[in-house]
Amino acid sequence: MEFQLLGPIEARNGSRRITLSGTKMHTVLAVLLLARGRVVSDGRLSELLWGWDPPATWNAQIYTYISRLRKLLGPEVDLVRRQPGYQLVADGAHVDVVEFERLERLGRRAMEERRFTQAAETLRQALDLWQGPALANVTPHLAEAELPQLEEVRMSALEHRIEADLALGRHGQLTSELTQLVSEFPVRERLRAQLMAVLYRSGRQAEALRAYHEGREVLAEELGVDPGPDLTAAYQSLLSGELDTFPQPAPSLTSGMPTVTAPPVMIPPAPTDFTGREREFDVLCRRLTPMAADGRAAFQPRRLLITGMPGVGKTALAVRVAHTVAGEFPDGLLHARLRADDGTVADCGKVLVTLLRALGETSENVLTANGEPARTEDLVHRYRTRTAGRKLLILLDDATNELQLDPLLPATTDAAVLVTSRNRLPTVPGSWTVALDPMETSESLDLLSAIAGADRTTAEPEAAHAVVEACGRLPLALRAAAARLVARPHWPITRLARRLADPASRIEELRVGTLDVRRVLSAALRQPPLPERELIRRLAVRAGGEFTAVAAAVLLRLPENAAEEFLERLVEASLLEARGIDATGAPCYCFHPLLRLATASLEDFPSEEGLLRAG
Repeated sequence: MEFQLLGPIEARNGSRRITLSGTKMHTVLAVLLLARGRVVSDGRLSELLWGWDPPATWNAQIYTYISRLRKLLGPEVDLVRRQPGYQLVADGAHVDVVEFERLERLGRRAMEERRFTQAAETLRQALDLWQGPALANVTPHLAEAELPQLEEVRMSALEHRIEADLALGRHGQLTSELTQLVSEFPVRERLRAQLMAVLYRSGRQAEALRAYHEGREVLAEELGVDPGPDLTAAYQSLLSGELDTFPQPAPSLTSGMPTVTAPPVMIPPAPTDFTGREREFDVLCRRLTPMAADGRAAFQPRRLLITGMPGVGKTALAVRVAHTVAGEFPDGLLHARLRADDGTVADCGKVLVTLLRALGETSENVLTANGEPARTEDLVHRYRTRTAGRKLLILLDDATNELQLDPLLPATTDAAVLVTSRNRLPTVPGSWTVALDPMETSESLDLLSAIAGADRTTAEPEAAHAVVEACGRLPLALRAAAARLVARPHWPITRLARRLADPASRIEELRVGTLDVRRVLSAALRQPPLPERELIRRLAVRAGGEFTAVAAAVLLRLPENAAEEFLERLVEASLLEARGIDATGAPCYCFHPLLRLATASLEDFPSEEGLLRAG
């Protein structure tokens, strides 16, 4: 018998998943497992199920939940009444929390004994047991009581694992991970100190100093405190030129041999809940790992483009593909974002500096005396020299146009390039394109179930379909809707479906934490020049459903040829969908419903009234 608490609560008997219905059942099982064989009182169960306002029949309901669990779990689990509550004993069962704590203890002990390789591997195994946010489908009362402690232990294990990797000289592999972690946990001083050490050891002293000052400002603004011992010690060591606050591995018999630098790995972590896109995934993997006639892998140059509208899942697919084929690229996996969240195009020089540092260039070779990137021509020359003859996979995320890509494409035939872009980029030499549309309904339901829980979507199939259609089957919107359900386990899906049914407020409902559909779509809509934005707004407000260039010409008061040219530019920018041809042979077009709503919600777009007055 296996029990999972580090993620959605699950129980398995061998390969068979035991179906548990509802948040309350998951909560009761989780409470009893977290007790580790101790008796949990009726009062404690009631508090974690209903908080301070239990129903009048709470005792009978707990009895019912226990009875159902006993029947579902079978004879392998001893679930009995022990005054003043209940006790679960499952000798020989695998409980991921228990296994995590065991591995975490072994990892810390290995760290204390300076067995850094074993410590890093053991702690990595412990962290791999996490399948997402712990206790993902329990009541908020249990999550509030238990989740902070579990998260703290996880973060401690993560910091120890990073410390072990630092001691092993793996700082080149840690830069991307630590940058993301510091962004996610800005007040966690140990992580920031580790990031400073990684940057310092990579020859990026100015960035290490900036990381400290940013941390000091965050601590003052959010907590009203000064930096603590970890961050202060890292800062003082940086100023003295001796930022080496982490233990180094003991000398070995091979210490006199040349140091082998690990290949750079910059790509983000693989998405754990990736769903659908199987056809596109298979095609991309095959094109990145071509086979020779004798059946052996034949390494050939590849430039693959993934295009589609904002939020359609281009980056998620690219990252999943990159992790899958990583073994074919022994010289490293590079990654660069070519556009910021607000749509601002990344500076080419800064992107090249980041990639060159990952490839081993020192700061003095890529930066000027005042810390600015060197001349772009010089950086491109160094980049093409560094990538020549190396089997690299380079992921260039959210490219704007061909001119931006050209300096970032290796000159030789050894490296592969995977590009995501909202634009079609038809003139990239040697490229092959996968165009992503919104997901099929079945894939959309699978994604909603993977994040929000299959038990909830199965219990309310009609409401789940309504949510999928309200999201326009757009992966970003589906993730936001599912995250909203996860954050509100007491909500039925019907409630969310009702809230999404109103177009006037739908776009605002699809926002949870960093998942913000309106922000992503708005950034894309603001890229065209202002005159074209006015035309987009006029179309979005006035053109319902599918329309032709003739209809658009009337609405936009343009000649038909000019209107069709404008529509095709929007299609190339993934702001408009091409929907085949009508009975007369004319191309048909349509806005994605969420893009239409986002356009109507933009304050810096002209209003419909303003357009009418202008017309």
